[in-house]
Amino acid sequence: MSHDAIVHVVDDDIAVRQSLAFLLGSADLSVRLYDSALAFLEALPKRPKGCLVTDIRMPGMDGLQLQRRLAELGVRLPIIMITGHGDVPLAVEAIKAGAVDFIEKPFDDEALLGAIHAALSLGAVDTQRDSQLAEIQARLDSLSERERQVLDGLVAGKPNKVIAYDLGISPRTIEIYRANVMTKMRAGSLSELVRMALLAGTGAG
Repeated sequence: MSHDAIVHVVDDDIAVRQSLAFLLGSADLSVRLYDSALAFLEALPKRPKGCLVTDIRMPGMDGLQLQRRLAELGVRLPIIMITGHGDVPLAVEAIKAGAVDFIEKPFDDEALLGAIHAALSLGAVDTQRDSQLAEIQARLDSLSERERQVLDGLVAGKPNKVIAYDLGISPRTIEIYRANVMTKMRAGSLSELVRMALLAGTGAG
């Protein structure tokens, strides 16, 4: 779990915010408090780490609307919804939209902490994936235009001869480009190369 992970708490009820701040602080977790969804969005860093605990019912932008807004922004922050009595249908809607859990008020401290630790673990995996993608993208960016064309051909499952014909160069030259691509991408095998390219969303053409 990342040591700089933060539990972002969004709730319009000051008593709930203070209670959660005390609970999370006692569990040695970093916490930031926001009195509204808009306040959270305004303070949102580019790549937030940690998880979000938000009330599902708030004036202005509610928890579900905040969840949808984060999805539009491409923010993959694990979300736990705090729900009141009778809000289970809304919570189910939130889960279907990607929330990782929901906790009913009055919540059990241990249940909430367990959900938060699970969400932080998910967030750490996402952060690791982001880092991996950035590294793969940097390697892709180091390829020349011709090397990218050869890579696209390999990802499409074409043999060297077909790629050579498509690009109007000799199969021997393709072998050289292919070796360069493998070296620059740090791929130990063709299957590893293809996996990296697909992970980065390239080679579709």
